Amino acid sequence: MKWKVNERARQENQKTSAEFLNQEVVKQVMQFHKSVDNYAPTPLWSLNNLAEHLGVEQIFVKDESYRFGLNAFKVLGGSYAMGRYLAKCLELPLEGLSFNYLKSAEIRSRLGDITFTTATDGNHGRGVAWAAQQLGQKAVVYMPAGSAQRRLENIKATGAEAYITDLNYDDAVRFALQKAQELGWVMVQDTAWDGYEEIPTWIMQGYATMASEALEQMKGEKPTHIFIQAGVGALAGAMVGFFASAFPDDPPIAVIVEPDKADCLYRSALEGKIKNVGGDMNTIMAGLACGEPNPIGWNILYDYANAFISCPDNLSARGMRILGNPLGTDPRIISGESGAIGIGVLSEIMQDTALGKLRESLKLNKDSKILFFSTEGDTDPDKYRSIVWDGEFESFKKEGKINAQ
Repeated sequence: MKWKVNERARQENQKTSAEFLNQEVVKQVMQFHKSVDNYAPTPLWSLNNLAEHLGVEQIFVKDESYRFGLNAFKVLGGSYAMGRYLAKCLELPLEGLSFNYLKSAEIRSRLGDITFTTATDGNHGRGVAWAAQQLGQKAVVYMPAGSAQRRLENIKATGAEAYITDLNYDDAVRFALQKAQELGWVMVQDTAWDGYEEIPTWIMQGYATMASEALEQMKGEKPTHIFIQAGVGALAGAMVGFFASAFPDDPPIAVIVEPDKADCLYRSALEGKIKNVGGDMNTIMAGLACGEPNPIGWNILYDYANAFISCPDNLSARGMRILGNPLGTDPRIISGESGAIGIGVLSEIMQDTALGKLRESLKLNKDSKILFFSTEGDTDPDKYRSIVWDGEFESFKKEGKINAQ
């Protein structure tokens, strides 16, 4: 495990990178999501026995496997961004914007046919496809090489077109963009580049519902720490930005975790500027296998995140096993490879005597109240079982498919 403490975090009093996640915006986002049929806050579990075992005061886990029956959080961003796009086309005000109104026959007749497209390892694409289906529109989804067949089938079950390409994630994004430009489709991606910032910003605002729910479920009590996993950094930026806005004078200590085969944010933190990672990025954390940071998310993280951690796959597998095999009366949580990494990293930090300096730097102790986001359930059940039952990580390591530390 490698880490970089961000010494510049919060050193300036006037930072504006998280302004678009202010509390008024988040209130509008929450109202929008509450207008979706079957909306309900996902559970926030307290793992009291695990907290005692690891030597901290409290551990909270936001369980996104319950989100709209889709087993992952990603739909929050895609649905809100697509809603905002349609509202902009129709020149509708944001106040009182309703998902159900946008899916009405009246709106459908005014808009005509729209095709949304995206690149995804599965969860984001399924969310975009589901939202397009609800809105009576079309979706075309491209997936990187090695994507799970089950995730492909879940996307197709919404009526969307979906394909597994022979490209890595970042090249799949470029391919989807090319198709959108050629065919007049609408790109819905949570990464950003020059000329493409509006929709990624909306997506990040959509993610804020998850953090807002968690804070309400904690009855407004601020966690001392948040551990948040990162791919391109849109989710991480949204969560860190939300709490920076909610607690501007003293935000929670924020720890960003990434797979060491796709640690573009960790490398960016080392250099003090955006650095990309290329190649296959062969990590079991498929949802985090992204090599090019979202610059909007990066700006927030560079301003506010206290540490960036690059970690091997075995810590993800460890987190999955910890959550799936709870201590005492703690609830059992089914968390996928990308959802459990934070718990795996915390367990390593608190139990490895060699990491005392990192513990001290992050102020992790008996008074720590730590919030985690389990962003997916077993979205690929076969993969989940192969890891937690059969130790797939260990067999991959022996075969040389994963070059873990």
